[in-house]
Amino acid sequence: MGAVGGTSHAFSGGGAHRLYRHGHSPVHGLPPHTKLAAAFAFVVVVVSTPREAMWAFGVYALLLAAVAYAARVPAAFLLKRLLIEVPFVAFAVLMPFVAEGGRIDVLGLSLSVNGLWGAWNVLAKGTLGVAASVLLAATTELRELLLGLQRLKLPPLLVQIASFMIRYGDVITDEMRRMRIARESRGFEATGVRHWGVLAKSAGALFIRSYERGERVHLAMVSRGYAGAMPVIDEATASRAQWSSALALPCAALVVCLLGWVL
Repeated sequence: MGAVGGTSHAFSGGGAHRLYRHGHSPVHGLPPHTKLAAAFAFVVVVVSTPREAMWAFGVYALLLAAVAYAARVPAAFLLKRLLIEVPFVAFAVLMPFVAEGGRIDVLGLSLSVNGLWGAWNVLAKGTLGVAASVLLAATTELRELLLGLQRLKLPPLLVQIASFMIRYGDVITDEMRRMRIARESRGFEATGVRHWGVLAKSAGALFIRSYERGERVHLAMVSRGYAGAMPVIDEATASRAQWSSALALPCAALVVCLLGWVL
Protein backbone atom coordinates (compact mmCIF):
# COMPACT_ATOMS: atom_id res chain seq x y z
CA MET A 1 0.00 0.00 0.00
CA GLY A 2 3.04 2.22 0.10
CA ALA A 3 2.79 4.28 3.25
CA VAL A 4 -0.94 4.02 3.20
CA GLY A 5 -1.88 4.58 -0.40
CA GLY A 6 -3.61 7.77 0.68
CA THR A 7 -6.52 7.88 3.09
CA SER A 8 -8.90 8.50 0.23
CA HIS A 9 -7.85 5.24 -1.44
CA ALA A 10 -8.38 3.35 1.81
CA PHE A 11 -11.86 4.79 2.02
CA SER A 12 -12.62 3.83 -1.57
CA GLY A 13 -12.67 0.14 -0.70
CA GLY A 14 -10.62 -0.82 -3.72
CA GLY A 15 -13.17 -0.41 -6.55
CA ALA A 16 -14.96 -3.33 -8.16
CA HIS A 17 -15.74 -6.63 -6.45
CA ARG A 18 -16.61 -10.13 -7.59
CA LEU A 19 -20.35 -9.60 -7.42
CA TYR A 20 -20.17 -6.44 -9.49
CA ARG A 21 -21.01 -6.66 -13.20
CA HIS A 22 -19.73 -3.73 -15.21
CA GLY A 23 -22.36 -2.04 -17.31
CA HIS A 24 -23.96 1.24 -18.40
CA SER A 25 -27.60 0.45 -17.74
CA PRO A 26 -30.12 2.85 -16.17
CA VAL A 27 -29.80 0.89 -12.92
CA HIS A 28 -26.01 1.21 -12.90
CA GLY A 29 -26.39 4.95 -13.39
CA LEU A 30 -28.58 5.54 -10.34
CA PRO A 31 -26.87 7.16 -7.32
CA PRO A 32 -25.80 4.51 -4.80
CA HIS A 33 -27.83 5.83 -1.85
CA THR A 34 -31.05 5.66 -3.87
CA LYS A 35 -30.38 2.01 -4.71
CA LEU A 36 -29.54 1.21 -1.09
CA ALA A 37 -32.75 2.83 0.12
CA ALA A 38 -34.80 1.07 -2.57
CA ALA A 39 -33.32 -2.36 -1.80
CA PHE A 40 -33.86 -1.92 1.94
CA ALA A 41 -37.45 -0.75 1.46
CA PHE A 42 -38.16 -3.64 -0.92
CA VAL A 43 -36.89 -6.21 1.59
CA VAL A 44 -38.97 -4.64 4.38
CA VAL A 45 -42.09 -4.84 2.20
CA VAL A 46 -41.39 -8.47 1.27
CA VAL A 47 -40.89 -9.46 4.90
CA SER A 48 -44.13 -7.69 5.82
CA THR A 49 -46.16 -9.67 3.29
CA PRO A 50 -48.36 -12.44 4.75
CA ARG A 51 -47.01 -15.86 3.88
CA GLU A 52 -50.45 -17.02 2.77
CA ALA A 53 -50.43 -14.54 -0.15
CA MET A 54 -48.35 -16.86 -2.31
CA TRP A 55 -49.24 -14.99 -5.50
CA ALA A 56 -47.64 -11.82 -4.11
CA PHE A 57 -44.21 -13.43 -3.96
CA GLY A 58 -44.54 -14.39 -7.61
CA VAL A 59 -45.21 -10.74 -8.43
CA TYR A 60 -42.17 -9.71 -6.41
CA ALA A 61 -40.07 -12.13 -8.44
CA LEU A 62 -41.38 -10.59 -11.65
CA LEU A 63 -40.50 -7.11 -10.36
CA LEU A 64 -36.94 -8.23 -9.63
CA ALA A 65 -36.76 -9.87 -13.05
CA ALA A 66 -37.75 -6.53 -14.60
CA VAL A 67 -34.97 -4.81 -12.65
CA ALA A 68 -32.46 -7.46 -13.75
CA TYR A 69 -33.56 -6.96 -17.36
CA ALA A 70 -33.17 -3.19 -17.08
CA ALA A 71 -29.74 -3.66 -15.49
CA ARG A 72 -28.75 -6.17 -18.18
CA VAL A 73 -27.87 -8.78 -15.55
CA PRO A 74 -28.18 -12.28 -17.09
CA ALA A 75 -30.34 -14.86 -15.34
CA ALA A 76 -27.37 -17.25 -15.12
CA PHE A 77 -25.31 -14.62 -13.30
CA LEU A 78 -28.11 -14.01 -10.81
CA LEU A 79 -28.93 -17.67 -10.22
CA LYS A 80 -25.27 -18.55 -9.64
CA ARG A 81 -25.00 -15.88 -6.93
CA LEU A 82 -28.19 -17.13 -5.29
CA LEU A 83 -26.35 -20.31 -4.30
CA ILE A 84 -25.20 -18.42 -1.22
CA GLU A 85 -28.57 -19.18 0.38
CA VAL A 86 -28.14 -22.97 0.18
CA PRO A 87 -27.69 -23.30 4.00
CA PHE A 88 -31.02 -21.54 4.53
CA VAL A 89 -32.66 -23.84 1.99
CA ALA A 90 -31.37 -26.86 3.92
CA PHE A 91 -32.81 -25.40 7.13
CA ALA A 92 -36.17 -24.77 5.45
CA VAL A 93 -36.32 -28.32 4.10
CA LEU A 94 -35.98 -29.70 7.63
CA MET A 95 -38.73 -27.54 9.11
CA PRO A 96 -41.72 -29.67 7.98
CA PHE A 97 -40.14 -32.70 9.64
CA VAL A 98 -39.25 -31.16 13.01
CA ALA A 99 -41.94 -28.53 13.56
CA GLU A 100 -44.89 -29.28 15.85
CA GLY A 101 -48.61 -28.87 15.23
CA GLY A 102 -51.05 -30.48 12.83
CA ARG A 103 -49.70 -33.08 10.41
CA ILE A 104 -50.43 -33.83 6.78
CA ASP A 105 -49.39 -36.76 4.59
CA VAL A 106 -47.39 -35.82 1.49
CA LEU A 107 -46.09 -38.67 -0.68
CA GLY A 108 -46.22 -40.98 2.28
CA LEU A 109 -44.40 -38.56 4.59
CA SER A 110 -45.97 -37.07 7.69
CA LEU A 111 -45.20 -33.35 7.58
CA SER A 112 -46.09 -30.50 9.90
CA VAL A 113 -48.52 -27.96 8.44
CA ASN A 114 -46.86 -25.16 10.40
CA GLY A 115 -43.49 -26.44 9.25
CA LEU A 116 -44.56 -26.34 5.59
CA TRP A 117 -45.76 -22.77 5.94
CA GLY A 118 -42.58 -21.85 7.79
CA ALA A 119 -40.41 -23.44 5.10
CA TRP A 120 -42.28 -21.57 2.39
CA ASN A 121 -41.94 -18.33 4.34
CA VAL A 122 -38.18 -18.74 4.72
CA LEU A 123 -37.61 -19.81 1.12
CA ALA A 124 -39.79 -17.16 -0.51
CA LYS A 125 -38.72 -14.18 1.55
CA GLY A 126 -35.10 -15.27 1.86
CA THR A 127 -34.69 -15.86 -1.87
CA LEU A 128 -36.24 -12.51 -2.77
CA GLY A 129 -34.08 -10.71 -0.22
CA VAL A 130 -30.90 -12.36 -1.48
CA ALA A 131 -31.88 -11.65 -5.10
CA ALA A 132 -32.42 -7.96 -4.30
CA SER A 133 -29.02 -7.83 -2.57
CA VAL A 134 -27.29 -9.55 -5.49
CA LEU A 135 -28.82 -7.07 -7.95
CA LEU A 136 -27.68 -4.20 -5.75
CA ALA A 137 -24.13 -5.57 -5.61
CA ALA A 138 -24.13 -6.39 -9.33
CA THR A 139 -24.91 -2.78 -10.26
CA THR A 140 -22.95 -0.86 -7.59
CA GLU A 141 -19.22 -0.83 -6.93
CA LEU A 142 -17.94 -1.14 -3.37
CA ARG A 143 -16.70 2.43 -3.35
CA GLU A 144 -20.14 3.64 -4.40
CA LEU A 145 -21.83 1.52 -1.73
CA LEU A 146 -19.69 3.15 0.93
CA LEU A 147 -20.47 6.59 -0.45
CA GLY A 148 -24.15 5.68 -0.44
CA LEU A 149 -24.01 4.61 3.19
CA GLN A 150 -22.28 7.87 4.01
CA ARG A 151 -24.93 9.84 2.12
CA LEU A 152 -27.68 8.03 4.03
CA LYS A 153 -26.10 9.33 7.26
CA LEU A 154 -24.93 5.97 8.56
CA PRO A 155 -22.62 6.63 11.55
CA PRO A 156 -19.23 7.60 10.09
CA LEU A 157 -17.38 5.14 12.32
CA LEU A 158 -19.39 2.23 10.92
CA VAL A 159 -18.66 3.38 7.36
CA GLN A 160 -14.95 3.54 8.16
CA ILE A 161 -15.01 0.07 9.71
CA ALA A 162 -16.76 -1.31 6.64
CA SER A 163 -14.29 0.36 4.28
CA PHE A 164 -11.28 -0.96 6.16
CA MET A 165 -12.78 -4.45 6.38
CA ILE A 166 -13.24 -4.53 2.62
CA ARG A 167 -9.81 -3.11 1.90
CA TYR A 168 -7.87 -5.34 4.29
CA GLY A 169 -9.93 -8.38 3.44
CA ASP A 170 -8.31 -8.18 0.01
CA VAL A 171 -4.90 -7.55 1.56
CA ILE A 172 -5.15 -10.59 3.84
CA THR A 173 -6.40 -12.75 0.97
CA ASP A 174 -3.37 -11.78 -1.10
CA GLU A 175 -1.08 -12.53 1.85
CA MET A 176 -2.68 -15.96 2.28
CA ARG A 177 -2.15 -16.64 -1.43
CA ARG A 178 1.54 -15.71 -1.23
CA MET A 179 2.05 -17.92 1.83
CA ARG A 180 0.33 -20.85 0.10
CA ILE A 181 2.57 -20.43 -2.95
CA ALA A 182 5.63 -20.30 -0.69
CA ARG A 183 4.61 -23.55 1.03
CA GLU A 184 3.90 -25.30 -2.25
CA SER A 185 7.21 -24.14 -3.75
CA ARG A 186 8.91 -25.99 -0.90
CA GLY A 187 7.01 -29.17 -1.67
CA PHE A 188 4.43 -28.88 1.11
CA GLU A 189 0.93 -30.21 0.52
CA ALA A 190 -1.64 -30.57 3.31
CA THR A 191 -3.05 -34.08 3.07
CA GLY A 192 -3.99 -35.00 6.63
CA VAL A 193 -4.10 -34.23 10.32
CA ARG A 194 -0.31 -34.42 10.64
CA HIS A 195 -0.04 -31.24 8.57
CA TRP A 196 -2.36 -29.21 10.77
CA GLY A 197 0.60 -27.97 12.80
CA VAL A 198 2.14 -26.30 9.75
CA LEU A 199 -1.19 -24.73 8.81
CA ALA A 200 -1.66 -23.48 12.39
CA LYS A 201 1.79 -21.85 12.33
CA SER A 202 0.93 -20.26 8.99
CA ALA A 203 -2.30 -18.88 10.45
CA GLY A 204 -0.36 -17.43 13.39
CA ALA A 205 2.17 -15.83 11.07
CA LEU A 206 -0.65 -14.41 8.97
CA PHE A 207 -2.24 -12.85 12.07
CA ILE A 208 1.06 -11.26 13.14
CA ARG A 209 1.77 -9.89 9.66
CA SER A 210 -1.75 -8.49 9.35
CA TYR A 211 -1.56 -6.86 12.78
CA GLU A 212 1.82 -5.31 12.02
CA ARG A 213 0.60 -4.02 8.66
CA GLY A 214 -2.43 -2.50 10.35
CA GLU A 215 -0.17 -0.71 12.84
CA ARG A 216 2.01 0.66 10.05
CA VAL A 217 -0.99 1.87 8.09
CA HIS A 218 -2.50 3.56 11.15
CA LEU A 219 0.77 5.37 11.93
CA ALA A 220 1.03 6.49 8.30
CA MET A 221 -2.53 7.83 8.38
CA VAL A 222 -1.93 9.69 11.66
CA SER A 223 1.23 11.25 10.20
CA ARG A 224 -0.92 12.58 7.35
CA GLY A 225 -3.40 14.24 9.68
CA TYR A 226 -5.97 11.49 10.29
CA ALA A 227 -7.97 12.32 13.42
CA GLY A 228 -10.81 9.80 13.32
CA ALA A 229 -12.67 11.08 10.25
CA MET A 230 -12.06 10.24 6.61
CA PRO A 231 -12.08 13.02 4.01
CA VAL A 232 -15.10 13.28 1.75
CA ILE A 233 -13.69 12.35 -1.66
CA ASP A 234 -16.95 12.56 -3.57
CA GLU A 235 -20.46 13.83 -2.99
CA ALA A 236 -23.27 11.57 -4.13
CA THR A 237 -26.38 13.51 -5.05
CA ALA A 238 -29.66 12.44 -6.62
CA SER A 239 -32.36 14.29 -8.50
CA ARG A 240 -36.07 13.84 -7.92
CA ALA A 241 -36.30 11.80 -11.13
CA GLN A 242 -33.56 9.46 -9.96
CA TRP A 243 -35.27 8.96 -6.60
CA SER A 244 -38.52 8.25 -8.42
CA SER A 245 -36.84 5.65 -10.62
CA ALA A 246 -35.16 3.95 -7.69
CA LEU A 247 -38.26 3.89 -5.48
CA ALA A 248 -40.49 2.52 -8.25
CA LEU A 249 -39.57 -1.03 -7.16
CA PRO A 250 -40.46 -0.75 -3.44
CA CYS A 251 -43.56 1.33 -4.20
CA ALA A 252 -44.87 -1.30 -6.61
CA ALA A 253 -44.03 -3.97 -4.04
CA LEU A 254 -45.92 -2.01 -1.37
CA VAL A 255 -49.06 -2.03 -3.50
CA VAL A 256 -48.74 -5.80 -3.89
CA CYS A 257 -48.19 -6.20 -0.13
CA LEU A 258 -51.33 -4.20 0.73
CA LEU A 259 -53.35 -6.28 -1.72
CA GLY A 260 -51.91 -9.40 -0.10
CA TRP A 261 -53.31 -8.33 3.26
CA VAL A 262 -56.68 -7.33 1.85
CA LEU A 263 -57.41 -10.17 -0.57
